[in-house]
Amino acid sequence: MAGLIVLLAFLVGGVAAVLYGVTLYNGLVNLDKSTARAWSNIDVLLKQRHDELPKLVSTVESYMAHERETLQRVIEARSRVEAAHGVNETAEASGKLTGALRQLFAVAEGYPDLKADSSFQHLQSRISEVEEQIADRREFYNHAVNQFNIRIHQIPDLFIAGWLNLADREYFKATEEDRRDVEIRFSNVPPPAR
Repeated sequence: MAGLIVLLAFLVGGVAAVLYGVTLYNGLVNLDKSTARAWSNIDVLLKQRHDELPKLVSTVESYMAHERETLQRVIEARSRVEAAHGVNETAEASGKLTGALRQLFAVAEGYPDLKADSSFQHLQSRISEVEEQIADRREFYNHAVNQFNIRIHQIPDLFIAGWLNLADREYFKATEEDRRDVEIRFSNVPPPAR
């Protein structure tokens, strides 16, 4: 009878350990997939912004003939985002594009006809809206990455994470371009002396 009780205790303990392991495994898989989904949401918004830019450049070109350099920065930054791979490279390229767009919108202030153009107003509003959504999704992505990175370093999740070859995910960080003030120069006004 005592042997049966010991066997039953081992069986119950074994089943409990397996269920606990399955729960940990499922939790890590859920976090891994949530992080991937959060990144995918950013990617969708980057694509939307990417699709709006040619229309914006086309609208602005006819008004801003003297600001070719500003338009060229937007076009080049758009190409960098398109060619970027991975979180850090995409974050850096996206930051440069955001900076180029800020400069474009700032320079557009000096062109009253452009500011009054309904196509420009619509595109500026749409791109600004997408930029805000990207910022929100970055925050959500970084939150998901933080949860994931913490879990894969906690015991006992650490053992299952090692078995699954799960590694830290990279945060979507602000670039130097994002931190810098936008320099605004109008073609007929010389830059201030420094």
